[in-house]
Amino acid sequence: MGALLDNLALLRDGFLTTLRLTLISAALALVLGTLLGACRVSPVPTLRGIGTAYVELVRNTPLTLVFFFFVFVAPQVDLKLPFEVSAVVALSLYTAAFVCEAVRSGVNSVGVGQAEAARAIGLTFMQTMSQVVLPQALRTVVPPLINIFIALTKNTSVGVGFFVTELMAVGIRLTNRFPADILTVLTGIAVCYLAITIPAGVLAGRLERKVAFAR
Repeated sequence: MGALLDNLALLRDGFLTTLRLTLISAALALVLGTLLGACRVSPVPTLRGIGTAYVELVRNTPLTLVFFFFVFVAPQVDLKLPFEVSAVVALSLYTAAFVCEAVRSGVNSVGVGQAEAARAIGLTFMQTMSQVVLPQALRTVVPPLINIFIALTKNTSVGVGFFVTELMAVGIRLTNRFPADILTVLTGIAVCYLAITIPAGVLAGRLERKVAFAR
């Protein structure tokens, strides 16, 4: 326990870094994923192709490889970013592919008659999506989205291999410094992750019940 108590400041910094990576990446992934989801259901073949290509490419690429590209390859083409910014970009782009599929599923769950009625009164595709379909779809996909963001929280641990001092990096540093307290240190790190993921899971459950009641 002393290994944790004597390094609370380091543990706090790692926790805040993980939380920051999660929140910023989740916000960016939600925006990009929603736009990609709109592309996936667009009547324009080019947009559908772009959305499909992005999802298939990114979703089937290991997250570690995405990190590797932005940390080591991007600087070779004069795109050098701070390590934490590179982590945010990698996590956002990767998670957006899963957000896109959740949004697409939600859009497909909205009755076809809703979009047809919107077009019948003269709304364009973008107006139909933003004013009629997406508000209904997003309510449906909120619980799956939160599950995706819980996975995002755990995915931030990949940053340990790319010079980002998040929770897992702090855990490795402390286990190397206090090898006799490995179990205590790893338990403390796990509790820090749970402090983020359990409240998110509770929120997902409440929102799911609210959506079910509303429907």
